[in-house]
Amino acid sequence: MGSSERRFEGKVTLVTGGASGIGRATCIRLAEEGAQVFATDVNSAGLAETEAVVKDAGGAIQAGIFDVALRASCFESVQAAVDAFGRLDVLANVAGIVRFAHTHEMSEEDWNITLAVNLSGPFFMSQAAIPHLLETEGNIVNIASNAGLMGQAYTAAYCATKAGIANLTRALAMEYMKQPIRINAIAPAGTKTAIATGVDFPADIDMDLMKRYSGMRGLSEPADIAAAIAYIASDDAKRVHGSIFSIDGGVTAG
Repeated sequence: MGSSERRFEGKVTLVTGGASGIGRATCIRLAEEGAQVFATDVNSAGLAETEAVVKDAGGAIQAGIFDVALRASCFESVQAAVDAFGRLDVLANVAGIVRFAHTHEMSEEDWNITLAVNLSGPFFMSQAAIPHLLETEGNIVNIASNAGLMGQAYTAAYCATKAGIANLTRALAMEYMKQPIRINAIAPAGTKTAIATGVDFPADIDMDLMKRYSGMRGLSEPADIAAAIAYIASDDAKRVHGSIFSIDGGVTAG
């Protein structure tokens, strides 16, 4: 637990994917800065661990099992957050999955679940949250990826969804340009999460095609990305709207 800033006093934040990785780090960081955090995930054990860490440090958090792949569950989670804390100021769409495959061998099931979690979920979460965020002049922070800004082998579905997140962010920013809400995205590269450390590569992968995506500076820590989310979601970034922030150690620089 590290930040001494208290930029989220009196604010309510909803974080999807809160059971692990960037989601857990975001819950911890926002709670450190005074936020009341509502965390969601489908992983009940992981959510319980996140709750314990935040509460042990004196933070305010409630958690609920909700599945961003289901539209109804997205709306229910937003309502649960508002019911728990009385308002909503920040939506952090962090939940995500990746399925590595030779494209010609990828199953319909893997394609569909990747789109449901990574793209449809943030859209439905935003649909549900925007009316509340307009009331509080709040904001949305989406998680895109370097894979949404460049082609990446063996991850066609993931790349498609993360590119979709980038342009969904821009589209929403334009639609709500005249209203009191901000919508932005962060595009990390490899981060020390279950997605990065538990990669299940397909057989006969050509590692020459994968080398450039690892970059020269190693993996980011989840706390690095959480710190960026906290900045963008805070009033320090009050002029930031419709932006895609690359936090990738230079992977997409050239």
